[in-house]
Amino acid sequence: MALFIFIYLQPFAGALSYKVGRKPLITSFGVLVVLFTYFLFDKLGQTQDYWSAFWICLAGLVIVTGYTSINAVVKAEMFPAHIRALGVALPYALANTLFGGTAEFFALSFKEAGHESWYFIYVTILISISLIVYIFMKDTKHHSEIKEH
Repeated sequence: MALFIFIYLQPFAGALSYKVGRKPLITSFGVLVVLFTYFLFDKLGQTQDYWSAFWICLAGLVIVTGYTSINAVVKAEMFPAHIRALGVALPYALANTLFGGTAEFFALSFKEAGHESWYFIYVTILISISLIVYIFMKDTKHHSEIKEH
């Protein structure tokens, strides 16, 4: 049910980005993730009932909507057409390799060491780094490589 609601939030958040800009939406995502990742993961690990898990997951998905609804257009607007595929694909592949490919390793290593919650801190630190990028990036709504060409 939470994923079903998440799907329907995407166009609304995307439309919002056309009114307020992409940068405010993606920056809000970064701030909310930094503030709530630890709390949501910790609560989800402690919950024993369906509805609590549902609301915790939905809260996380609502926050993530600030990224998922606009990430493709932000990436497309960052690069001119002649290098767009490389500009989007290479950083995506590297980030997924470095962080997505090692996520299970780090999560299980922390768990085996008896510090499962350290993984929540690790994720929060990585999102904090991306938040710094969001804060200093130009708003692609106003500085789009698509519009310039």
